[in-house]
Amino acid sequence: MNQTINFHHCRDRFGSHSSNSLAAILLSFQMASRRQARDQDERAGAEIVKGTNACHRHSMELLQELGFPKGVLPLQELEECGRVRETGFVWMKSKAPYEHFFVATNTRVSYATEVTAYVEKGKMKKMTGIKSKQMLLWIPVTEMCIIQTEQKEEALVNHKIHFKTPMGIGKYFPISAFMTQEEKNEYLQIQTKTQPQQNAVLYMNK
Repeated sequence: MNQTINFHHCRDRFGSHSSNSLAAILLSFQMASRRQARDQDERAGAEIVKGTNACHRHSMELLQELGFPKGVLPLQELEECGRVRETGFVWMKSKAPYEHFFVATNTRVSYATEVTAYVEKGKMKKMTGIKSKQMLLWIPVTEMCIIQTEQKEEALVNHKIHFKTPMGIGKYFPISAFMTQEEKNEYLQIQTKTQPQQNAVLYMNK
């Protein structure tokens, strides 16, 4: 944004009684310019994917790489996804804002047209564009991370996801609440194979 606003010129033209309004306009332009510069810096060197199918595949692969279940970010009609591997910054753009109701957790979540975050294994932090409805208020969700409750990595279903707000307050939900049906079926198959071994160990320890 290269346009420059001369505050004193505008005040002389429109009158001093408008100075407060003009100052507010000038401030908004300055803030918009800073946001634009910040966004350009954050996205420098990004890998960008466009198109609904390609973006859906990209977002699912990202969640899987981070260790999250595929249903934790049910974004609709994605148009663009980007990732800066050096910093962990990612973004996902949709055609329109979207709301989703998670039956397993009894929570309603809204997703803005653009969702951003900094990612690392088992964590998405500094998130923007996501809000959870608590009572009558929409509360921003700024971080989600996986909390391991067992030492075995394969026991993923027994882990929890901790969702945090800007105030540091958060809630824990079972990771299984965000699994797709495919992921749940895969877990059941693993359980079926490992259950006889677990029973044998319990019998030997008696």
